[in-house]
Amino acid sequence: MSESLVLVDGSSYLYRAFHALPPLKTSQGQPVGAIHGVISMLRKLADTTTTSRFAIIFDAPGKTFRDEIFPAYKANREAMPEDLKAQIKPLYEIIPALGFALIVVPGVEADDVIGTLARQAEKAGQSVVISTGDKDLAQLVTNQVTIVNTMNDSVMDPDGVKDKFGVPPALIIDFLALTGDSIDNVPGIPKCGPKTAAKWLQAYGNLDGVVEHAHEVGGKIGEILRTHLGLLNLSRDLVTIKTDCELDITLAD
Repeated sequence: MSESLVLVDGSSYLYRAFHALPPLKTSQGQPVGAIHGVISMLRKLADTTTTSRFAIIFDAPGKTFRDEIFPAYKANREAMPEDLKAQIKPLYEIIPALGFALIVVPGVEADDVIGTLARQAEKAGQSVVISTGDKDLAQLVTNQVTIVNTMNDSVMDPDGVKDKFGVPPALIIDFLALTGDSIDNVPGIPKCGPKTAAKWLQAYGNLDGVVEHAHEVGGKIGEILRTHLGLLNLSRDLVTIKTDCELDITLAD
């Protein structure tokens, strides 16, 4: 078997570094805190990983297919701070200079590119490590695909996903469709938290089972569920990571 493929969620790294570090600047006033943070995390990952096969994936600017499905998708997010925006171009120059593949694909999100490469590598019999702090990517975890969080050094395999969310990777899409996501403005079922979503999925098998048995759910949360059933297909579409993107870069690259 070839070396593991390491897929880094660069957008997750970028925002984490920007918010975690003080606003560092050069003597000319150029902001560099996020750059410093991202490069530090990449070096740490490279130093603790035996493979040399890395790809760093960032969200492209502009809208994606999810905005066509739901125009309010991510509509509540604030514009990127100017100090952060100014660091992206230098970072895009530094990453390839350090020997990492940099991937930015318009029309889809970084998660979709990661999902596509992860599934391609799986089919080729390769193991995959995804480095991110994004819970959505838990849906990609299998016996060959694991998630590493460099912020706390945790590793998630299928058992780890179930321990954290209460459901296995195969039900993460359904789980996220129920809970929604206030950051991305994914509707979900109001007042349905992670424990409730996991409880319903454990009881009824999957999202379709929850819909089928919605009449059995008691209390106020049952009323809310039945009122908002019409949002579930939309929410499921929004949280499903695309794994068949057309990419100009191959596993060999």
